[in-house]
Amino acid sequence: MTGTTTDVTSEVAAPRRRSGRTGPLRGLARLATSLWLPVALLAVWWLVTDTSTSPFFPPLRDILAETWNQWVVFGEWTHAVASLKNLLFGYLAGTVIGVVGGSLLWRLRQVRVAVNPLIYFLYVLPAPALLPAMIALFGIGQMRQIALIALGAIWSTLLNTLDGMRGIDVVKFDTAKALRLGGWRTYRTLVLPGAAPQITAGLRASLAVGIVLMVVSEMVAARSGIGYFILQAQAEFAILKMWTGILVLALIGTALNYLFMLAERVVLHWHVKSRALAGS
Repeated sequence: MTGTTTDVTSEVAAPRRRSGRTGPLRGLARLATSLWLPVALLAVWWLVTDTSTSPFFPPLRDILAETWNQWVVFGEWTHAVASLKNLLFGYLAGTVIGVVGGSLLWRLRQVRVAVNPLIYFLYVLPAPALLPAMIALFGIGQMRQIALIALGAIWSTLLNTLDGMRGIDVVKFDTAKALRLGGWRTYRTLVLPGAAPQITAGLRASLAVGIVLMVVSEMVAARSGIGYFILQAQAEFAILKMWTGILVLALIGTALNYLFMLAERVVLHWHVKSRALAGS
């Protein structure tokens, strides 16, 4: 009897040990799957442009060398700092307004019905088209850039917040009433967690819009920023210098996206686990 129990225990423990050994390998395989295409594209770019003599499409090795010189040696990183500062303030302002506005519209049905056409009108209106109006209202300083980024970041967050809250099961609200939870407690413990996955999707979309508007706002009546750097290099016909600005912008956008994904996994760990269990 003891021998049988030992055999069964060893058979159960063996798959666990095997899965533990394959865990790192599985992580490496997942990493290779996500990176092979970007690495392949960079290799193709390097090989295709290696012997290029075109002033408009310089070799990738020259772009990388000039990027180091411009953004590290010559101190052009200050443009990246200025851009990130505007993006941070504008994105935070826009998303906070979006979450608060979406919550109020979810709560106040009559107001939602009244302002619904206006919201969708502003949502489909291209934010860069409002740049002249922003200059007239805020001048050509930093506030104009932050306001434009905030305006573009509002709508995706607001609409996703509203849709996420409206999609919560009515039975959960009945349960909250039976437990005699107050309005604020119901909002904090039921509504926000229930709508959090969709709110996060809106925050991510707003981040992408904010990065675009960050560059657009810096290309008109600005004195600093990545967009200003790229436009000035193009005006000076310094094409290699212009490519470095594009490369830095791509790296910053990619880094911000991955940081957002990491934060999403930490904040919504319960949602990620439940989705993984559902998939398995």
